[in-house]
Amino acid sequence: MASVPSLPRWLGLAGLLPQFACVGVLYAGPADWRSPALAIAFADAALILSFLGGMWWGIAAAAPAAQRRRTLGWLWIAAVTPSLVALAAFLPWALGWRWPEPSLVMLGAALLASLGVDIRLGALAPRWWMRLRLPLSLGLGLATLAAAFA
Repeated sequence: MASVPSLPRWLGLAGLLPQFACVGVLYAGPADWRSPALAIAFADAALILSFLGGMWWGIAAAAPAAQRRRTLGWLWIAAVTPSLVALAAFLPWALGWRWPEPSLVMLGAALLASLGVDIRLGALAPRWWMRLRLPLSLGLGLATLAAAFA
């Protein structure tokens, strides 16, 4: 990961800290912190997933030559999908259905699956992209699943 520029590397890694803190609280913290930790774990995963979609949108927008060849339709769709997944994961909470475990599983799985889009970006992304995305998606995805099963 040394080839990743320092600012995205350190900020990306720092972005894992809230989820790791929530998992720590869920497994070893006081019982009265459980509900807030679950809500924060959900919000963190949903926000980061939506942010990832925004990054894909930006990558698609920055590739006008590929867009003129109409080769990026898949990426525009992929860029919107994370926000829709986050919204779908929020609906059970809003409607009073079973929550948060199924929603956290959905978000954790989506974060892990996001690596498929990152891999497919290929030359559209910076050369160091996968060296950053792999630990971030695995770290946040697995931590979100750990929160779901706490």
